[in-house]
Amino acid sequence: MKALVAVRFGEPAEMDWQEAPDPAPGPGEVLIETRAVGCNFPDILMVQGKYQVKPPLPFSPGHELAGVVTAIGSGVTRVGPGERVLAMVQWGAYADRVIAPADRVFAIPEAMDFETAAGFGLVYQTSYCALVHRARLRAGEWLLVHGAAGGVGLAAVQIGKALGARVIATAGTPAKLEVVRQFGAEVLIDHTTGEGDWVERVKKATGGEGADVIYDPVGSDVFDGSSKCIAFEGRLLTVGFAGGRIPSIAVNRILLKNISVVGVHWGLYQRRGSPLVDEWMQALFALYGEGALRPVVYRTYPLREAARALHALATRESYGKVVLVP
Repeated sequence: MKALVAVRFGEPAEMDWQEAPDPAPGPGEVLIETRAVGCNFPDILMVQGKYQVKPPLPFSPGHELAGVVTAIGSGVTRVGPGERVLAMVQWGAYADRVIAPADRVFAIPEAMDFETAAGFGLVYQTSYCALVHRARLRAGEWLLVHGAAGGVGLAAVQIGKALGARVIATAGTPAKLEVVRQFGAEVLIDHTTGEGDWVERVKKATGGEGADVIYDPVGSDVFDGSSKCIAFEGRLLTVGFAGGRIPSIAVNRILLKNISVVGVHWGLYQRRGSPLVDEWMQALFALYGEGALRPVVYRTYPLREAARALHALATRESYGKVVLVP
């Protein structure tokens, strides 16, 4: 098999394209022939050694993939050889053969292609967990989605609309806002037009009340502004820190409007073996089958050119998902 391997912590362009022995699944494991790999911002951080989890060197990055099961270990009944699947792993997806724990492997709908499946699991699971489980988003509520043209952002916009919410979306360019508009956002805000201007626009759009639920994968100044345009009993979802700075909040601001600041660390549900992950995936596949979810693949790149794909993520050139194809 071939894989992109980080032999030291550094930049994605420093990874090596290596030949490695074909792996064999052990008990409870599945061997997948990779057809597509989803790229995510944490892949960059992991290669740089800046992620909260540091794999032992050398390692292949990558959290999600789609492909065909070629072998299963003892005790595996969830999927079988020949099935089309997606899988979400701790790392190791940047390879043309991948071993995955069986409980992290899901048979995909017949109508879903491999490129879509490779970018489906993490972003839709994260956004569903955030909006349905953590925020209890209700029909008719105002949902503000930051970074709305990114992978998790577009997933949040689509799930919010499916739940009957009214969606406000922020993004950094008119082209990205146009992408978001096509998925049902009612209010479009270019957050680069002036410091604090988007806060007032959110207040105006919501009749002065503020957003009931705010989905924030950015952190930094975006989090600070969000705390100023949130509604009474609003829920501010902390999903990530793509903006770089990890923000803080004065506790009196939480008290003044009875707001909740809610953490969304989806990976913990998977690592703890929560049955909710399976429930959420079935709900997401059902929404996909109904046409309520329409994953967007910005571009595909050859697997060995992953550094180019990750550059598109890092520079915010891309929207939706970036996918690698072996």
